[in-house]
Amino acid sequence: MLSPILSLNFDLIRSINILVSSIITISMNLNSLTFGKNSGFKPRTIRPIGVSALYGLTGLGNTLLAIDTSRGFLLQIDPKTDNATVVNPDLTLAFRDVTGLAIWQDNLWFTRGNEVYFCPQVVQGNSIINLEPQLFMLLPDVATGIAVYESTLYFACDRIASILVYSQNTKREITRFSAPGIGLENLTIRNEELWVCDREEQTVYCLEKATGETRFSVLTPFESPTGLTFYTNPETQEEVLYVAYAGSELYIRDNPSSHEQFELAKRDRTFIHPLSFHFNPQENYATSNGYLIEMSYVEELEPLDAVHIENLEWRIALPSNTNRQKVLEVSAIGIPFREEFEDGERVAVFQFNPLTSTERLIFGWKALLEVRSIKYQIHPRQVENLPNIPSDMLQKYLVDDDHLAMDTATVKAAAQTAIRNETNFLRKLLSIRNYVYDQLSYSLTSKIENPDVVLQRGIGSCGEYVGVLLALARLNGIACRTIGRYKCPQFADRRGVPLEPEYNHVWLEFYIPGLGWVPMESNPDDIQEGGPYPLRFFMGLAWYHIEIGKGIRFQRLTSEGVDVDREKVSLGSLAINHVRFTILDELPAV
Repeated sequence: MLSPILSLNFDLIRSINILVSSIITISMNLNSLTFGKNSGFKPRTIRPIGVSALYGLTGLGNTLLAIDTSRGFLLQIDPKTDNATVVNPDLTLAFRDVTGLAIWQDNLWFTRGNEVYFCPQVVQGNSIINLEPQLFMLLPDVATGIAVYESTLYFACDRIASILVYSQNTKREITRFSAPGIGLENLTIRNEELWVCDREEQTVYCLEKATGETRFSVLTPFESPTGLTFYTNPETQEEVLYVAYAGSELYIRDNPSSHEQFELAKRDRTFIHPLSFHFNPQENYATSNGYLIEMSYVEELEPLDAVHIENLEWRIALPSNTNRQKVLEVSAIGIPFREEFEDGERVAVFQFNPLTSTERLIFGWKALLEVRSIKYQIHPRQVENLPNIPSDMLQKYLVDDDHLAMDTATVKAAAQTAIRNETNFLRKLLSIRNYVYDQLSYSLTSKIENPDVVLQRGIGSCGEYVGVLLALARLNGIACRTIGRYKCPQFADRRGVPLEPEYNHVWLEFYIPGLGWVPMESNPDDIQEGGPYPLRFFMGLAWYHIEIGKGIRFQRLTSEGVDVDREKVSLGSLAINHVRFTILDELPAV
């Protein structure tokens, strides 16, 4: 039995705990009220629960409206909370396989196959009421997207690679535009602009609504965009361009019933994300969503053979500053380095005096980078009358400087066949790219062969694609160079998690006299046999491309100021490299 004093103490403690708990609860409630009152709504990734494939997107008051095309759900989504409400519980069959969605005034429009439907007078404030779909018209082809402006209807038809423009009053075609991309497209309208997203191109286009001419285009940070709309932030009145994405992702499934408990499986992946963009017409490019990334490059010194090199300098290129990539900070890992410039590029120089086979070290650099997607907006008519290439570039970027086999009959014939009779600079280069894609299929190879061997074999790695492209372009008078060196794993939504790429990667840049260097990917756009091929990385790079050592070798060894013979001592026999990326934050387009 407890004494009265102990009992009193316990009662006192219990009373104090209750009082403290009440104070904490009141404090939390006050903080919650204060947070809700003063905090602004910041656009972010929207991930509704219970949906599988979001297509079509439009604004409805303070909410978004989207279609889950596989389930037939017409969803009203709160951008603040991710809460999704099915507004057509009794009409899901009518909305299954719908991909295009639009609202004009109080009417809801949607497309399913070649059928165009509208629901009159269904919008009331922030709500959808009295859904009664009515067949409005039939199109000559399947429409994947719809936009409405006053009495004009716009339809995206990917099978005929066109955007059809119809009169609502007459139900007749007014005109048609060529589709800007090659894939499934969706539409929205803002003032005098027609905006298009293309699933295969991973691109959003801004077109002139009256003519269909592209003003500019930007790459999306994720693959497979399936819908887009402009949404007005109710707190700041700023416009936000939201883009829907739909696809699948691989994951490790824990299956305790299986002999192999962990299995590789696929699942649906769909979400809505704000797209930030900036168009710079003076410099002919547009940028989109950026990321703050920490990149580390480290060599683990472990020579395979006996080696002794006096006064060795191990030179490793550092990330470049470009229109889309800014280097904020660089620091050493393992041992210090001195920094030098080589053809305008920063290089980390590590000193070994001497380097022997008994040494075991790690050394390298860590860089803090701002990276953004970029798409250059240069039209063929802008390059009709170009100035001559500077004389110093003739000797540097129009020659066979890296086993390009430019003097072989195979490569010479390919260079002539690739351009046909094309004379325009950009069309000539695009013809070369498409020819190489027609001739080659991608495969990882054990060594880089010369372009003549690669063309005869018909298979190439990214480095071999680059070699063939360089050879054919240079033989046609186009100055170009190899660029690379790594790509951050493409998981833009995985923040603070170390990401390690399996392989390095290279692409190229070509020089347009009077305009400067412009990027072009090596093989990622070679997605289907015989084409058509996307233009997403023709004059464009995604946020995950890391530019290192433009125009110079990524690594090289020197002793007493002279390059060490690569036949006697190779980098691969001296060390193992380790590359790591960590995505720290998302950044606006500028």
